[in-house]
Amino acid sequence: MTVTAAITALDKWYGYMKSHDKAALWDLLHPDAVFESPVVHTPQRGRDITFKYLSSAEQVLGGPGFKYVGEWRSDNGAVLEFEKEIDGIVINGVDIITFADGKISHFKVMVRPLKAITLLHQMMGAQLAKQ
Repeated sequence: MTVTAAITALDKWYGYMKSHDKAALWDLLHPDAVFESPVVHTPQRGRDITFKYLSSAEQVLGGPGFKYVGEWRSDNGAVLEFEKEIDGIVINGVDIITFADGKISHFKVMVRPLKAITLLHQMMGAQLAKQ
């Protein structure tokens, strides 16, 4: 994958986070995408489950108050540091994104502090149950 393709895919990710367009997210995911959650032990494999987790996370974390505060790029991916405050708890984390063929092939989320992980675990569980 070229650096240009990775940058284009990253731009599409940022576009999704602004638009909340689920069709755009689906199109951005590689058919063999893998999602790694900060609270689920095993990697979640496949576009369907990755879509479910990422669209649920966008519902929980996205919108007002969510912001990316750091970005580090490589030839085939990026690390994006984010912050959001929910119920007085400042959630700080990173999205580690790998691209292949201009699509997201691997998405790993890491979150701190422990209070934030506990809160997200509860909120994501409720959101995933709705889908």
